[in-house]
Amino acid sequence: MFSRLHEDIACILERDPAARTPWEVLTCYPGLHAIVLHRWAHACWGWGLRWLARMISQFARFLTGIEIHPGATLGRRVFIDHGMGVVIGETAEVGDDCTIYQGVTLGGTSLSKGAKRHPTLGQGVIVGANAQVLGGFTVGAGARIGSGAVVVKAVPEGATAVGNPARVLLGDDASREAAAAKLGFSAYGVTQGDDPLALAMKGLIDHASSHEHQIALLWQAVERLSQSSPTGQQPACVPGDAKTQEDFDAERLTRLVK
Repeated sequence: MFSRLHEDIACILERDPAARTPWEVLTCYPGLHAIVLHRWAHACWGWGLRWLARMISQFARFLTGIEIHPGATLGRRVFIDHGMGVVIGETAEVGDDCTIYQGVTLGGTSLSKGAKRHPTLGQGVIVGANAQVLGGFTVGAGARIGSGAVVVKAVPEGATAVGNPARVLLGDDASREAAAAKLGFSAYGVTQGDDPLALAMKGLIDHASSHEHQIALLWQAVERLSQSSPTGQQPACVPGDAKTQEDFDAERLTRLVK
């Protein structure tokens, strides 16, 4: 028990820059208190002491503002930051090294008793503030759920889900992965450049800018060929208003979608 507590304190000191000392974490972090009490409640649930388990979870809810059903399964080094308003349902499973921020719901969408109604979070998942993850699906290891996202379907490993309903940005985007590696831990489940719509717009802007550059090069080549012709006259196929200089302001449009 004490080794698990030591792990919990160490992970909070690592992930929260506001945490100064182990004593401060032990006495002032409601997320830690909720997890410790949940372990007692979960043990009672497993022993068949269901009423006692619910009473312990209700006491933890009153004390911390975090509601974790005693039937839920939490892995090692789970960090619930701030925590007020967090709800974790009965059949939810939270993997090792997950981070959950305030206002998060790991909820169910089915009324079938005994069925898997709540989500499973893989190892190292980050769920941003006020995100709602609803259903009996799996969020893959290393995935990020952005703040305020409403996730109703599975999220692949290493992907990011943002928006309502959540849109999934796959983790194989090399530029995003490089940026994430530089930033390290992603607070609230988002890093710069995680919004799929903004990334799509930036891609279209870059594509249009590349086309304008190529067209300008072509017209410049045609102009050079016409000047080197024996007659020195511009061929009839070249319009008089052909643009040989670029004026597409890609940087200005990119700033608009940031």
